[in-house]
Amino acid sequence: MSNTVQEKTTLAAQPLAEPLPVHLRINGEDHRLQLRPWVSLLDALREYIGYTGTKKGCDHGQCGACTVLVDGVRINACMTLAVMRDGQEITTIEGLANGDKLHPLQAAFVEHDAFQCGYCTPGQICSAVGLIKEGRAKTRDDIRELMSGNICRCGAYTNIVDAIESVTGGTI
Repeated sequence: MSNTVQEKTTLAAQPLAEPLPVHLRINGEDHRLQLRPWVSLLDALREYIGYTGTKKGCDHGQCGACTVLVDGVRINACMTLAVMRDGQEITTIEGLANGDKLHPLQAAFVEHDAFQCGYCTPGQICSAVGLIKEGRAKTRDDIRELMSGNICRCGAYTNIVDAIESVTGGTI
């Protein structure tokens, strides 16, 4: 048997990595999980904890449907491993409202009809929360550019920009 075949056989015979303890603080609640090292934050949120507001779109970091906030910074949850976010504060779309009172951006999206099918909306809103916190957007063009990682197949972009701008009072 050649070394290459023997190496492949040896690698294939090894057991899968053991689950690791992971502490995720999501929307103010602690979740202690045992996860395999390759589980994405997106899959941990949706499949292991039940936060299904965060959507799986492309699963390649290209559409933004899975955008969440980690320690206040917007990220694509499909592009990070849950074990990498151990102990960090994660905010999903479910964590933005205060009880029955919508977050100002959620209310603005409704007011400005900034969605059609709604699939991208959770990621759009979480991204907009992060965008405002970053403080880099000064104009409508800035909003469009800095939100370009969030794709809307329905084409509600003008209304999305209107909603974001309305929350900032027109001054970002």
